[in-house]
Amino acid sequence: MTDYVSTIDDAPLAATPPQPLTRVAEASGAPARSPLLHGKWHKKDMPRERLINQGPAALSDAEMIVLVLGSGLPDHDVFSVARALLDRFGSLRAMLDATYADLDGIRGLGPAKKAQLLAIMEMARRSLVDKMRRRSLMNSPEAVESYLRLLIGGRPQEVFVSLFLDARHRLIRCEESAQGSLTRMAVYPREIVRRALTVNAASLIVAHNHPSGAVQPSASDCRLTHTLRDALALIDVQLIDHLVIGADSVYSFARAGWP
Repeated sequence: MTDYVSTIDDAPLAATPPQPLTRVAEASGAPARSPLLHGKWHKKDMPRERLINQGPAALSDAEMIVLVLGSGLPDHDVFSVARALLDRFGSLRAMLDATYADLDGIRGLGPAKKAQLLAIMEMARRSLVDKMRRRSLMNSPEAVESYLRLLIGGRPQEVFVSLFLDARHRLIRCEESAQGSLTRMAVYPREIVRRALTVNAASLIVAHNHPSGAVQPSASDCRLTHTLRDALALIDVQLIDHLVIGADSVYSFARAGWP
Protein backbone atom coordinates (compact mmCIF):
# COMPACT_ATOMS: atom_id res chain seq x y z
CA MET A 1 0.00 0.00 0.00
CA THR A 2 1.46 3.34 -1.02
CA ASP A 3 2.18 6.11 1.46
CA TYR A 4 0.96 9.49 0.33
CA VAL A 5 2.08 13.07 0.61
CA SER A 6 -0.47 15.80 -0.10
CA THR A 7 0.73 19.18 -1.35
CA ILE A 8 -1.13 22.44 -1.66
CA ASP A 9 -0.02 24.81 -4.41
CA ASP A 10 -2.23 27.76 -3.45
CA ALA A 11 -0.77 30.62 -1.44
CA PRO A 12 -2.57 31.28 1.87
CA LEU A 13 -5.15 34.02 1.91
CA ALA A 14 -5.14 36.80 4.44
CA ALA A 15 -7.23 36.20 7.55
CA THR A 16 -10.79 37.47 7.37
CA PRO A 17 -10.91 40.96 8.93
CA PRO A 18 -13.09 41.37 11.97
CA GLN A 19 -16.55 42.76 11.41
CA PRO A 20 -17.08 46.29 12.74
CA LEU A 21 -19.23 46.79 15.78
CA THR A 22 -21.93 48.75 13.94
CA ARG A 23 -25.65 48.64 13.55
CA VAL A 24 -27.07 46.58 10.68
CA ALA A 25 -28.87 49.65 9.32
CA GLU A 26 -25.53 51.37 8.79
CA ALA A 27 -24.06 48.40 6.95
CA SER A 28 -27.08 48.25 4.64
CA GLY A 29 -26.82 51.88 3.60
CA ALA A 30 -29.64 53.20 5.79
CA PRO A 31 -29.12 56.56 7.50
CA ALA A 32 -26.54 56.09 10.20
CA ARG A 33 -27.24 57.02 13.80
CA SER A 34 -24.68 56.93 16.55
CA PRO A 35 -25.42 54.26 19.16
CA LEU A 36 -23.88 56.54 21.78
CA LEU A 37 -25.70 59.26 23.69
CA HIS A 38 -23.56 61.48 25.91
CA GLY A 39 -20.85 58.83 25.86
CA LYS A 40 -23.26 56.01 26.73
CA TRP A 41 -25.00 53.38 24.59
CA HIS A 42 -28.69 53.66 23.81
CA LYS A 43 -30.23 50.68 25.58
CA LYS A 44 -31.95 49.39 22.44
CA ASP A 45 -28.59 49.44 20.60
CA MET A 46 -26.92 47.14 23.13
CA PRO A 47 -26.21 43.64 21.77
CA ARG A 48 -28.58 41.83 24.12
CA GLU A 49 -31.54 44.05 23.27
CA ARG A 50 -30.78 43.88 19.54
CA LEU A 51 -30.59 40.09 19.67
CA ILE A 52 -33.97 39.93 21.44
CA ASN A 53 -35.63 42.38 19.07
CA GLN A 54 -33.94 41.52 15.75
CA GLY A 55 -32.55 38.00 16.18
CA PRO A 56 -28.94 36.78 16.48
CA ALA A 57 -28.21 37.24 12.76
CA ALA A 58 -28.42 41.01 13.25
CA LEU A 59 -25.32 41.05 15.47
CA SER A 60 -21.74 41.44 14.30
CA ASP A 61 -19.05 38.97 15.31
CA ALA A 62 -17.78 41.39 17.95
CA GLU A 63 -21.25 41.78 19.44
CA MET A 64 -21.67 38.00 19.67
CA ILE A 65 -18.42 37.82 21.65
CA VAL A 66 -19.64 40.66 23.89
CA LEU A 67 -22.76 38.65 24.75
CA VAL A 68 -20.73 35.55 25.56
CA LEU A 69 -18.28 37.43 27.79
CA GLY A 70 -20.99 39.48 29.48
CA SER A 71 -18.58 41.98 31.03
CA GLY A 72 -14.96 42.99 31.00
CA LEU A 73 -12.48 43.65 33.77
CA PRO A 74 -11.80 47.01 35.48
CA ASP A 75 -10.36 49.50 32.96
CA HIS A 76 -11.08 47.10 30.06
CA ASP A 77 -14.60 47.33 28.68
CA VAL A 78 -16.05 44.20 27.09
CA PHE A 79 -16.29 45.77 23.63
CA SER A 80 -12.55 46.44 23.57
CA VAL A 81 -11.90 42.85 24.65
CA ALA A 82 -14.12 41.54 21.85
CA ARG A 83 -12.27 43.61 19.25
CA ALA A 84 -8.93 42.46 20.65
CA LEU A 85 -9.99 38.83 20.24
CA LEU A 86 -10.97 39.37 16.62
CA ASP A 87 -7.74 41.25 15.99
CA ARG A 88 -5.79 38.32 17.45
CA PHE A 89 -7.56 35.50 15.56
CA GLY A 90 -8.98 37.25 12.52
CA SER A 91 -12.39 35.54 12.63
CA LEU A 92 -14.81 33.63 14.83
CA ARG A 93 -13.95 30.42 12.99
CA ALA A 94 -10.26 30.77 13.84
CA MET A 95 -11.21 31.36 17.48
CA LEU A 96 -12.84 27.92 17.57
CA ASP A 97 -9.39 26.33 17.36
CA ALA A 98 -7.94 28.45 20.17
CA THR A 99 -6.40 26.86 23.25
CA TYR A 100 -6.21 28.39 26.71
CA ALA A 101 -2.64 29.49 26.01
CA ASP A 102 -3.69 31.12 22.71
CA LEU A 103 -5.86 33.53 24.71
CA ASP A 104 -2.93 34.75 26.82
CA GLY A 105 -1.92 38.38 26.56
CA ILE A 106 -5.35 39.83 25.75
CA ARG A 107 -5.88 42.62 28.23
CA GLY A 108 -9.16 42.39 30.08
CA LEU A 109 -9.51 38.64 29.53
CA GLY A 110 -8.98 36.80 32.80
CA PRO A 111 -8.96 33.05 33.58
CA ALA A 112 -12.73 32.89 34.10
CA LYS A 113 -13.52 34.54 30.76
CA LYS A 114 -10.99 32.35 28.93
CA ALA A 115 -12.63 29.25 30.38
CA GLN A 116 -16.06 30.62 29.44
CA LEU A 117 -15.05 31.13 25.79
CA LEU A 118 -13.46 27.68 25.50
CA ALA A 119 -16.52 26.05 27.05
CA ILE A 120 -18.88 27.74 24.56
CA MET A 121 -16.72 26.60 21.63
CA GLU A 122 -16.55 23.03 22.91
CA MET A 123 -20.33 22.96 23.43
CA ALA A 124 -20.81 23.85 19.76
CA ARG A 125 -18.51 21.01 18.66
CA ARG A 126 -20.11 18.44 20.97
CA SER A 127 -23.64 19.33 19.92
CA LEU A 128 -22.78 18.60 16.29
CA VAL A 129 -21.08 15.31 17.21
CA ASP A 130 -24.14 14.27 19.21
CA LYS A 131 -26.37 15.05 16.23
CA MET A 132 -24.22 12.86 13.98
CA ARG A 133 -24.21 9.95 16.43
CA ARG A 134 -28.00 9.90 16.58
CA ARG A 135 -28.76 9.74 12.86
CA SER A 136 -27.51 8.28 9.62
CA LEU A 137 -24.92 10.59 8.12
CA MET A 138 -26.10 9.57 4.65
CA ASN A 139 -29.23 11.58 5.43
CA SER A 140 -27.41 14.48 7.10
CA PRO A 141 -24.61 15.67 4.81
CA GLU A 142 -25.14 19.24 6.01
CA ALA A 143 -24.44 18.19 9.61
CA VAL A 144 -21.21 16.51 8.54
CA GLU A 145 -20.03 19.55 6.61
CA SER A 146 -20.96 21.93 9.43
CA TYR A 147 -19.07 19.84 11.94
CA LEU A 148 -15.97 19.55 9.76
CA ARG A 149 -15.92 23.26 8.99
CA LEU A 150 -16.16 23.89 12.72
CA LEU A 151 -13.48 21.31 13.49
CA ILE A 152 -10.81 22.04 10.87
CA GLY A 153 -12.04 24.88 8.66
CA GLY A 154 -10.01 27.51 10.50
CA ARG A 155 -6.85 25.53 11.14
CA PRO A 156 -3.65 27.27 9.97
CA GLN A 157 -2.15 23.96 8.84
CA GLU A 158 -3.49 20.95 6.94
CA VAL A 159 -5.33 18.36 9.02
CA PHE A 160 -6.70 15.04 7.73
CA VAL A 161 -9.60 13.55 9.70
CA SER A 162 -11.42 10.23 9.46
CA LEU A 163 -15.04 9.70 10.49
CA PHE A 164 -15.58 6.00 11.20
CA LEU A 165 -19.20 4.89 10.76
CA ASP A 166 -21.18 1.80 11.69
CA ALA A 167 -23.36 -0.28 9.37
CA ARG A 168 -26.21 2.25 9.71
CA HIS A 169 -23.87 5.12 8.85
CA ARG A 170 -23.86 6.52 12.36
CA LEU A 171 -20.68 8.01 13.77
CA ILE A 172 -18.50 5.68 15.83
CA ARG A 173 -15.65 8.11 16.30
CA CYS A 174 -13.80 10.96 14.60
CA GLU A 175 -10.01 10.96 14.61
CA GLU A 176 -7.23 13.15 13.26
CA SER A 177 -5.31 10.80 11.00
CA ALA A 178 -2.57 13.26 10.05
CA GLN A 179 -1.36 16.80 10.60
CA GLY A 180 0.92 18.80 8.36
CA SER A 181 2.27 22.25 7.66
CA LEU A 182 0.67 25.07 5.74
CA THR A 183 1.48 23.42 2.41
CA ARG A 184 2.34 19.76 3.05
CA MET A 185 0.91 16.74 4.85
CA ALA A 186 1.71 13.03 4.91
CA VAL A 187 -1.27 10.67 4.96
CA TYR A 188 -0.80 6.90 5.35
CA PRO A 189 -3.71 4.88 3.94
CA ARG A 190 -2.53 1.70 5.66
CA GLU A 191 -2.95 3.37 9.07
CA ILE A 192 -6.49 4.47 8.24
CA VAL A 193 -7.32 0.93 7.09
CA ARG A 194 -5.86 -0.45 10.33
CA ARG A 195 -7.97 1.93 12.42
CA ALA A 196 -11.11 1.00 10.46
CA LEU A 197 -10.52 -2.64 11.39
CA THR A 198 -9.78 -1.76 15.03
CA VAL A 199 -13.00 0.21 15.57
CA ASN A 200 -15.03 -2.23 13.46
CA ALA A 201 -16.14 0.46 11.00
CA ALA A 202 -18.40 -0.41 8.09
CA SER A 203 -17.74 2.82 6.20
CA LEU A 204 -15.74 6.03 6.34
CA ILE A 205 -15.93 9.69 5.49
CA VAL A 206 -12.55 11.39 5.30
CA ALA A 207 -11.77 15.09 5.04
CA HIS A 208 -8.92 17.54 5.00
CA ASN A 209 -8.73 21.31 5.01
CA HIS A 210 -7.03 23.71 2.64
CA PRO A 211 -5.68 26.62 4.71
CA SER A 212 -5.56 28.72 1.53
CA GLY A 213 -9.37 28.64 1.46
CA ALA A 214 -9.60 27.14 -2.06
CA VAL A 215 -11.35 23.76 -2.13
CA GLN A 216 -10.55 22.50 -5.63
CA PRO A 217 -8.65 19.22 -5.07
CA SER A 218 -5.12 18.79 -6.35
CA ALA A 219 -3.93 15.84 -8.42
CA SER A 220 -2.38 14.34 -5.29
CA ASP A 221 -5.71 14.70 -3.46
CA CYS A 222 -7.35 12.68 -6.24
CA ARG A 223 -4.64 9.99 -6.12
CA LEU A 224 -5.02 9.64 -2.37
CA THR A 225 -8.79 9.34 -2.65
CA HIS A 226 -8.61 6.49 -5.14
CA THR A 227 -5.80 4.74 -3.25
CA LEU A 228 -7.73 4.90 0.02
CA ARG A 229 -11.00 3.87 -1.62
CA ASP A 230 -9.40 0.79 -3.19
CA ALA A 231 -7.56 -0.14 0.02
CA LEU A 232 -10.73 0.03 2.12
CA ALA A 233 -12.64 -2.04 -0.43
CA LEU A 234 -10.19 -4.89 0.20
CA ILE A 235 -11.49 -5.16 3.78
CA ASP A 236 -15.13 -4.55 2.72
CA VAL A 237 -15.27 -1.01 4.12
CA GLN A 238 -16.89 1.68 1.98
CA LEU A 239 -15.40 5.14 1.51
CA ILE A 240 -18.56 7.25 1.38
CA ASP A 241 -16.89 10.57 0.62
CA HIS A 242 -13.73 12.65 0.78
CA LEU A 243 -14.42 16.29 1.65
CA VAL A 244 -12.08 19.21 1.10
CA ILE A 245 -12.86 21.92 3.65
CA GLY A 246 -12.23 25.57 2.83
CA ALA A 247 -12.95 28.78 4.68
CA ASP A 248 -16.39 29.25 3.13
CA SER A 249 -17.07 26.20 0.98
CA VAL A 250 -16.71 22.42 0.81
CA TYR A 251 -15.77 20.14 -2.10
CA SER A 252 -17.24 16.62 -2.15
CA PHE A 253 -15.57 13.89 -4.19
CA ALA A 254 -18.77 11.86 -4.13
CA ARG A 255 -20.91 14.73 -5.45
CA ALA A 256 -18.32 15.39 -8.14
CA GLY A 257 -18.47 11.77 -9.33
CA TRP A 258 -15.12 10.63 -7.83
CA PRO A 259 -12.84 12.40 -10.36
